[in-house]
Amino acid sequence: MCTASSAFAQKSKSHLFRDSLDGAFDFSNFLITANGFIPLPFLITEPALGGFGGGMALTFIKKQAPMVDTIRSEVKITPTRPTVTAVAAAYTANDTWLLGGVRSGFWRKLRTKYRIAAAYANVNLGFFRTGAGGEEREFEINMRTVPVSGFLMKQFKGSEWSAGIQYMFLKTKVKAGAGGLPDFIEDKEVDSNVSVPGLVVEFDTRDNIFTPDKGVRFQVGFNWSDDAFGSDYNYTNLDVFTFFYHPFSKKLFGGFRWEMQQVFDDVPFYLIPYVDLRGIPVMRYQGDIVSVVEAEFRWDFKPRWSLVAYAGTSKAYDSWSEFSDSAYRTSGGTGFRYLMARKFKLRMGVDVARGPEDWAYYIVMGSSWVR
Repeated sequence: MCTASSAFAQKSKSHLFRDSLDGAFDFSNFLITANGFIPLPFLITEPALGGFGGGMALTFIKKQAPMVDTIRSEVKITPTRPTVTAVAAAYTANDTWLLGGVRSGFWRKLRTKYRIAAAYANVNLGFFRTGAGGEEREFEINMRTVPVSGFLMKQFKGSEWSAGIQYMFLKTKVKAGAGGLPDFIEDKEVDSNVSVPGLVVEFDTRDNIFTPDKGVRFQVGFNWSDDAFGSDYNYTNLDVFTFFYHPFSKKLFGGFRWEMQQVFDDVPFYLIPYVDLRGIPVMRYQGDIVSVVEAEFRWDFKPRWSLVAYAGTSKAYDSWSEFSDSAYRTSGGTGFRYLMARKFKLRMGVDVARGPEDWAYYIVMGSSWVR
């Protein structure tokens, strides 16, 4: 016999994965009412990691109420980021594997955004260097590394500005394939520590942190690695980026990205900036300075379904005087998105991209421009 309470429970359970507006498959109610998570099995398609792999990420998302301030007798409502907790494990075709976790959110009492992440990874990557004769060669490098990173940013009352501190620690052991270590790897890079505190300033008016439709995110970060902090390297890093999102109509949305990163002095080879564009393997093009521009357009042709198209170009060079002589590295592609959690504006999908050398595809959760 089906009692009223059991019938209600079955009905409620059936609604956990159905949206209250259109009845479509949706994770919002599960995340909000059941403290649930998105079990995200994912493919790893990064060409630099063997082109194929997989993993599982359990992502917990908890929505937070906005901050309400009274400024000069005017009420200002400032959205706050949801609390996101994720744990993941992954393995790829070139024997790269990873175990890690991340938590980010908003500390209401201190009006502070935060994120902390840690992992243990065994990474096999190819690093490219050009010889004296102009020929380019790839070196296979294995890195066993423990990265720990995080930030705390105080949000100024009634403002979209935040400022704070950030930190990164890396414990890394390096091994080379057949032929031994290449010349560009120094002895101290075989087993080393990197300890990098920094300062960060951010301006953020995005309507959503997952898949924004409008707004701006601008950030400047300055990081300093020194033996005084327990680091084996003395260098500084300047990182600047701007993401701009604009709705052209009710169904067409545009996104524009500009980034510049520059390192100074004694930086380890695996932290030299690299071109970061879909369709180009990570670490493929490195330089002390990297500049990137990219545009992406999303067409919501159905309430739940979208098509995207994107293209970008970048340069990697070692000094500003080399900018005009360095080559542009360009890529572009297309993909689709599904509105996985409407109340969080979280879209997921697949992108296919073409870079200078080859094709690649990517599983995307939220925005492709994750920082």
